[in-house]
Amino acid sequence: MNTMRLEGQNFVAIDAPTQAQVRQRVRALWSAGKHSYASLASADGSHVQVAGGKATCMVERFDAGTAKRWRAFHGKPSPVFPDGTQLVFGAGEVALKADEWFAADAVLEIFLSFMNEEPYPDTVRWRAAPGF
Repeated sequence: MNTMRLEGQNFVAIDAPTQAQVRQRVRALWSAGKHSYASLASADGSHVQVAGGKATCMVERFDAGTAKRWRAFHGKPSPVFPDGTQLVFGAGEVALKADEWFAADAVLEIFLSFMNEEPYPDTVRWRAAPGF
């Protein structure tokens, strides 16, 4: 297994985090709070990152081998957040599509899949992130 590093807004970085530490950090995220984004990176620079928190999260992954960034989406567009709705968090804001909104539990599954070098959940699909 790759050595991982868990970082986030107003969190002390953790080298080789445990699954419990990843769970705690992802569940502590809150779009309007002091912890509104986090990333989990492998030694080669590949990573997954989340912005937002609770029921309003956006997830991206970066593959260091291809230098490509991908945005997570799913098959159930949000009826509350239409395309173009802004996710506002500590590092700024980003416009999302209706199918790019995730709840923290789904984000946690993605992070743990990355950490354990396992396939991502079947419910998650990936598209090129805007600007990449």
